[in-house]
Amino acid sequence: MKTFRIGGVHPQGNKLTAGQPITPVGLPKQAAILLSQHIGAPAQCIVAKGDKVKVGTLIAKAGGFVSANIHSPYSGTVAKIDVIADGTGYKKPAIFIDVEGDEWEESIDRSETLVTTCDLDAAAIVNCIEEMGIVGLGGATFPTKVKLCPPPTMKAEVLIINAVECEPYLTNDHALMMAKADEIMVGIELLMKAVNVTRTFIGIEANKPDAIALLTEKAHAHKGVEVVALACRYPQGGEKQLIDAILRRQVASGALPVSTGAIVQNVATAYAVYEAVQKHKPLIERVVTVTGKSLTHPGNLLSRIGTPISMLLEAAGGIPEDTGKIVLGGPMMGKATANVETPTGKGTSGILVINESEAHRTAPSPCIRCAKCVSACPMGLEPYLLAKSTMAGNMEIAEKGHIYDCIECGCCTFSCPAHRPLLDYIRQGKGQVMGIIRARNAANKK
Repeated sequence: MKTFRIGGVHPQGNKLTAGQPITPVGLPKQAAILLSQHIGAPAQCIVAKGDKVKVGTLIAKAGGFVSANIHSPYSGTVAKIDVIADGTGYKKPAIFIDVEGDEWEESIDRSETLVTTCDLDAAAIVNCIEEMGIVGLGGATFPTKVKLCPPPTMKAEVLIINAVECEPYLTNDHALMMAKADEIMVGIELLMKAVNVTRTFIGIEANKPDAIALLTEKAHAHKGVEVVALACRYPQGGEKQLIDAILRRQVASGALPVSTGAIVQNVATAYAVYEAVQKHKPLIERVVTVTGKSLTHPGNLLSRIGTPISMLLEAAGGIPEDTGKIVLGGPMMGKATANVETPTGKGTSGILVINESEAHRTAPSPCIRCAKCVSACPMGLEPYLLAKSTMAGNMEIAEKGHIYDCIECGCCTFSCPAHRPLLDYIRQGKGQVMGIIRARNAANKK
């Protein structure tokens, strides 16, 4: 069974919600829609206090080439333009909407009818994806339109659909595949047309045999689409690791993934593309896995963007008494939040409640030079050296060690027998090095 060739670890899956159907969540009384819920420039607000909006109304326009439109997931009245703490705890600008009923824009097709035909050309499909605010739903939230428009010197040869979902606990993509396989297949065809390729590989890890079987069956009716079963190994859902696993091509340091001839899109993004192009539906909701060993009703919840995470936790049975930490995302790459009123964004794939006994790190001890972090790093880096150079403030060594290639997967910290917080230091050093590189490039342009 295929997998990537460098590094990786095998954390316990804990797919507690595997097999759980998608369950819709109710609407909040007031919602906060963040203006920055994608990689790139924040969207620019185009509504004002007192404006009436419907579900699907454009409320913020992309603030640059690498940015994304934002549409209202609710109908009601704009209460204010203010700030609210996002998942990181920093206050960010948001549009607050008092929810009144559930009136949708008439242009949105809300029927369950599968629409398979599309007369749009590639440029029109990409334009529709941009207009509807579609971003990558695997976690990075990179504007999809940008990925579909690679530099002129690079050409896509193949599309890879990331249906791996290697992060422990999360099952939102799995649930979506089981519920919306036909729509996903149409979305894949639209993406293939948009980038002018004739082959697509859907990568799915072997711990989802029902999804592998279902999508393999559906792929028979779609020329050029093939499902690839992958061995369970984290972080196989990383873009560079997935390209290596399926195509046996490695992305060079500093190069774009499309340099290998592959464009990678998440499976939930393919579904969002179907809804955008075939149903004229903006990205206003997504499936969120709400899970944890102490939750009474963990599940895969269909949630409108901007729903407070407290509502999703309530739908899962409420916050357990033994809760030690609430993480947005999974345990490997997710980040803890201290505010349960934080609104969900386009990139909110999961909410993980970790009990008190598992929430605290073991006190670190001195590095024993075992090199387990080196063996585990899927980017072929030396995490102990990058962490040490950051601690010492030696950014020259960190840069020479390609710290900017770190994908922040956490394999180094996970594998360290001394329990050293390697990724924490590497993240800090990566930020500093990237700042140095940007300053140097700006100076060279003068």
